[in-house]
Amino acid sequence: MRVNDVSGGERESRLLSSAVFFDFGGTIDADGVPAAIRFHRAYRAAGGSLPQGTFAPLYRVSERRLAEVPGIRAAGFREAVSAQAALIHEGVPDAARVDRATMAARFHDEATAVVARIRPVLERLAATLRLAVVAAAPGSLRSCLADLGILEVFAAVIDAAELGFERPDVRLLATALAALGVTADAAWMVGDDLDADIRPAASLGMKTCWIAPPDREPPGGVVPTLRLGRLADLERFGG
Repeated sequence: MRVNDVSGGERESRLLSSAVFFDFGGTIDADGVPAAIRFHRAYRAAGGSLPQGTFAPLYRVSERRLAEVPGIRAAGFREAVSAQAALIHEGVPDAARVDRATMAARFHDEATAVVARIRPVLERLAATLRLAVVAAAPGSLRSCLADLGILEVFAAVIDAAELGFERPDVRLLATALAALGVTADAAWMVGDDLDADIRPAASLGMKTCWIAPPDREPPGGVVPTLRLGRLADLERFGG
């Protein structure tokens, strides 16, 4: 995979344009580690024994069922995590040996630790750039961001569930561009999912930043403008 060379003092400091859009789950709360992997770690820590390959389809079922949980659209981050942990617990064959509360707490605490580390970075970026979140979340995206103490950092919050779109529908990004009054060539999309975040943004002419651990292999067909192993590293390019 070849990513544009962005090293070098002055060039780095001016890389970001006037607006930066962020995905939420896996990006702001996890430095590029997908929720399925993080929930599997939490499940194993809570007493589960299934390997990742067996756990993954059960996790995907919980994702689909989460939207049907009563009151989920008003849930904050902690409530949404607890609700999904309950759905996972219902679906795994070794539920009797898995402590559901421990699973939810492990996932929640790991995510909030990442957000606490990233919050001051976002605040500093927001001092010179307009930031937006373009994502779907378990529960209301705004409630999740408020629960995590970062809602006020963003000039716009574009929630796929509220708009009735599914990622990677480019109308989500178009809505964000209109909300901030910027053109595609003046905006960046930062996300952990090449297909849901990076590919649609690139198709509109936006610059892109893929957040992914160094050992994560990219699929073919799309090359981000920039790849970083931690979201906090984006600050180097914020001007």
